[in-house]
Amino acid sequence: MLSSLITCGVCDQSNITNPSTIWCFECEEGLCSECKDHHSRSKGTRKHCTFPISEYQKIPCDIVKITQNCCKHNEKYTIYCKKHECDCCGSCIVENYMECLDFDKLVDVIQNTKLLNAFYKIEQSLASNIKIIRKEREHNLKRLSEKKMLIEQEVKQTRITINNYLDKILYEIIKKLNITQVS
Repeated sequence: MLSSLITCGVCDQSNITNPSTIWCFECEEGLCSECKDHHSRSKGTRKHCTFPISEYQKIPCDIVKITQNCCKHNEKYTIYCKKHECDCCGSCIVENYMECLDFDKLVDVIQNTKLLNAFYKIEQSLASNIKIIRKEREHNLKRLSEKKMLIEQEVKQTRITINNYLDKILYEIIKKLNITQVS
């Protein structure tokens, strides 16, 4: 892994130490938030492939980000050979990979990797949210069942109370009737 602090390459040229927030693969340097802003708006660099510095630092050094140039030809890697699963410069293709027919632009491969990573994070978040929703639903169903039982008990108790009251009224009426009938 790289050291935990990568300073902004642009600021470093002016002897200013600002921490990087993104890594630009084409420029091969980190950029702080202010320089990132300029970098993303400048005509020459707005289409560069950038990556959050936190994600860039997770890439093991042997997969390497140290250089984007072919060490044999000193040309920029631009192609990815799917058959051999490696980065290639134009000269590598001509010298070693002419028989291969399955290539991708390196920028597209990096972009697809970023998208897959984003989809994975979304999938993990959805799975986590679904678990939370299920737990809350089970909890709500349990509470609803408890409330139902309480309401049923209250209705039964109210019915008993009403029946007792009606029985008392009935008893009083019959008592008055009996007194009236005897007199």
